[in-house]
Amino acid sequence: MGEPQSYVERIPLRSLATRVRTVWVQRTGPEPYVQRHLPTGGVELHCRIGAIPRLVGPLTAALVEVLPADATIVGVRFWPGAATPLLGLPADELVDQAISLADLWRSEALRLGELLIDAPGPDAALDLLQRHLVSMQDERDRPDPLVAVAAQRLMPWQPVGISALTTELAISASQLRRRFLTAVGLGPKPLQRTLRFQGYLALAQAAGSPAARPLGVADLAADVGYADHAHLSRECHRLTGLTPTELLLGDVDRCGCGHDHAASYLPFLAGRRQVPRAG
Repeated sequence: MGEPQSYVERIPLRSLATRVRTVWVQRTGPEPYVQRHLPTGGVELHCRIGAIPRLVGPLTAALVEVLPADATIVGVRFWPGAATPLLGLPADELVDQAISLADLWRSEALRLGELLIDAPGPDAALDLLQRHLVSMQDERDRPDPLVAVAAQRLMPWQPVGISALTTELAISASQLRRRFLTAVGLGPKPLQRTLRFQGYLALAQAAGSPAARPLGVADLAADVGYADHAHLSRECHRLTGLTPTELLLGDVDRCGCGHDHAASYLPFLAGRRQVPRAG
């Protein structure tokens, strides 16, 4: 009998931290695995060992696919707007799409795939992938600095209206939207809604830790800025196709398959003034 499926997230190399939110290793078990990719606001690079790497663009709704049995995938999740200089095309051309990296990087994508095949194991493959991106970013332009600042201001816990943000950045709403579509693939408001939902999932992760006091879905929804449980439910269904209970399968700290997403949600929790604690 094969190994059970698993998904382990990690914090990226420090030299990638301004571009990359998290990296991971995923292994499917002896049966094909149904994967539901949720919107994160950023681009993802998926490298299945033995196959050509591919990109999953910024999502506005869940992307469901079936992964083959006994597969090993190493991946990178970029911050909103941070992948565009590496890709060489506007992010809005990738929205809601999964494409072969060969369509963008051509022979370089093939070389990367071969490099990962030769790695002695998944951890080594993930390290090679990160170091390859480090060498690439040293040769490419940096992400749009204004978009990077704006995206940080749109994170949960510090709600800001788009009009106030444009005033703060001394830019018109149309110019900000244009730069967001090029760099992020989404406008400022859709990104803010996506990041708020990611903040909710981060709170759900923290609420399930041993040190946390019990919190219900309604408490978490209010904490992240939703008007009420119904507001959260509408946004959850729009972004994932499921209700909060269906998505979390009744367990707020992990997805139904036991995947631990702590590394991915640490940046959201770090920006929060207070994380629920016992006592």
